[in-house]
Amino acid sequence: MTTGIDAIDFYVPNLYVDIKDLAELRNISYEKLNKGLGLRKMAIPDCDEDTASFAANALLKLIEHNDIDPTTIGRVYLGTESALDSSKPTATYAVEVVEKHLESKYGSRSFKNCDVLDMTFACIGGVDAFQNCLEWVQNKPDRKAIVIASDVSKYELNSTGEYTQGGGAVAMLICNNPSLIAISDVWGVATKSEGDFFKPRRSFNKSDIINEFLTSINAEPLSDHKFQELLNSDSSFWSDSNEFVKVYKEEPVFDGQFSNQCYSDRITEAFSHFNTQQPTNFLKDWQHLIFHLPYAYHGRRIIFTNWVEWLKATNTFHLLEDEIGNDFDDVKTWKKAAVKSKLFSDFISHSISAGELASSEIGNMYTASIFMSLLSMLSHHYNTENDIVNQKIGFIAYGSGSKSKVFEGTVQNKWKSKLSNIQLFEYLNNRTQISTDDYANIHTCAIHKAIESNNTVRLKSIETDTNIQGLRRYSL
Repeated sequence: MTTGIDAIDFYVPNLYVDIKDLAELRNISYEKLNKGLGLRKMAIPDCDEDTASFAANALLKLIEHNDIDPTTIGRVYLGTESALDSSKPTATYAVEVVEKHLESKYGSRSFKNCDVLDMTFACIGGVDAFQNCLEWVQNKPDRKAIVIASDVSKYELNSTGEYTQGGGAVAMLICNNPSLIAISDVWGVATKSEGDFFKPRRSFNKSDIINEFLTSINAEPLSDHKFQELLNSDSSFWSDSNEFVKVYKEEPVFDGQFSNQCYSDRITEAFSHFNTQQPTNFLKDWQHLIFHLPYAYHGRRIIFTNWVEWLKATNTFHLLEDEIGNDFDDVKTWKKAAVKSKLFSDFISHSISAGELASSEIGNMYTASIFMSLLSMLSHHYNTENDIVNQKIGFIAYGSGSKSKVFEGTVQNKWKSKLSNIQLFEYLNNRTQISTDDYANIHTCAIHKAIESNNTVRLKSIETDTNIQGLRRYSL
């Protein structure tokens, strides 16, 4: 009995910024972003969209396109690093609104007996949820689970990560004897605590906040007496008993170069761990490589060192030497020649590039990016009518902080039947372009009315009453 992905679907926000416009605004070479990183468009959530609405839309599409009875689903596990609450799982919001929409067909509370959960470990949280549900489904033949990966990738304006932003969700039905992808039970894992990317709670002293403001307008700092009066006022902000204000920001603290090194180190360790359990010729045995993609061309860049080692391990390194020679003054010059070699280019073309196509149009989706890479690859081969039945897929996952998982899947006989309703690239080609001014206003929360309205799940309101303050309401 095999276990894996029986069906897959997605949601990507309908708004996007053209990378050419952003490059011009930031005075960055468009060629660097497009030819160097593979970037074309950047998906932008409207002001009434978030991680929960993304997840709900992907979940609803998965159910409706595959005629799934929600009462048969035992788990809905969500991987995200863009959680909306420190206690209430984001998945509960998504399930709630979908459940209400399906009420006329399946009755009240069709997910009543379903286990719902969020899992978080940076960009690998979706893979963690995926592995967990695979193992749960394996235990009983009739079990079914849905895994959703949903995120908003947001960086500071003018930062080095800004042009890699994106967002969206991918939802998958997990069951035994799947129609789409069977997943092997061999997993390579590597973990090491690092500080390459994280989202800390920032702390600000209340007295410093107000005195910095007063100084900025050339006013006198507040006396201790006046400050105490403010703290004892009816203000819900200032009267809070904590001396410090703790602020959560969507934008991370990160070190791009260090994160690249952590990514490279962890996947190398995970490959080794995988190989000790199942000796594998990664060049020959895997026809497709699917990566977590912070930007479209990241996978091809991060895998180069491993590719060279695979050539050496399979006694085919001489093919690279035959093409570029071996008379180089330094390693940097040799690497530049090797990266540009036809041998490496063919490897990218045959094994990697199909999984990059959607990322070029969307940007970073954090936990969802590896599954969008899978959907991109499958959609490309579906559209070009390629036969990929029984071909092996190597999945290369990474989450900052840091952890990698390497695993393997096999394309099943009925895979094409599960792609007929997807129309990924058709959707991505028909979104709404917005200006960089609109993008900046959305980014800084300067507008509160959605740019467009369509028949999708959206955030309706956030409660303000005392006992339910902050509770989010969604509708379709």
